[in-house]
Amino acid sequence: MTQPSSLTESERVRTFTWSDPLATAMAAASLPGLEAIRKIAAGELPPPPIAQLLDFEISLVEEGRVIFAFTPAEWMYNPIGSVHGGVAATLLDSSLGCAVHTTLAAGQQYTTSDLQVRYVRAMSADSGRVLADSHVVHVGRRLATAEGRLYAEESGKLFAHATTSCLIL
Repeated sequence: MTQPSSLTESERVRTFTWSDPLATAMAAASLPGLEAIRKIAAGELPPPPIAQLLDFEISLVEEGRVIFAFTPAEWMYNPIGSVHGGVAATLLDSSLGCAVHTTLAAGQQYTTSDLQVRYVRAMSADSGRVLADSHVVHVGRRLATAEGRLYAEESGKLFAHATTSCLIL
């Protein structure tokens, strides 16, 4: 596919910048998980590149609970004219993982081992601000579970809900 020399009326451009994710990971590794996520939320540590790509932010951090916020946009659309389901899955996976992270000691890490997303309704650029509210259900020595909901902040309409299992490394 060749790139046009100039944009047509229907073409759009999106750019974004991000910080070195390894620098953030190294700084966060020496902190308890709750403190690390609070520092990211406060802007004291840079957010991960995926947060900068999708324009989501942490709006609440408590031990075992995290809320992310974002506004769906046209550039997130799939071929049928709604926000791609992968955006919802990414937002839920991120908030679920960060909820688990808030329960971990300094030096502990996690990785998603299972993610199940159930879609309830489509999102669009007209959906307004959307929240991903996730909380931990269980934390063991090697495995943690969490559940979360993705909903419209203003109306409370549910877009998706999810569960995860995270391996504690």
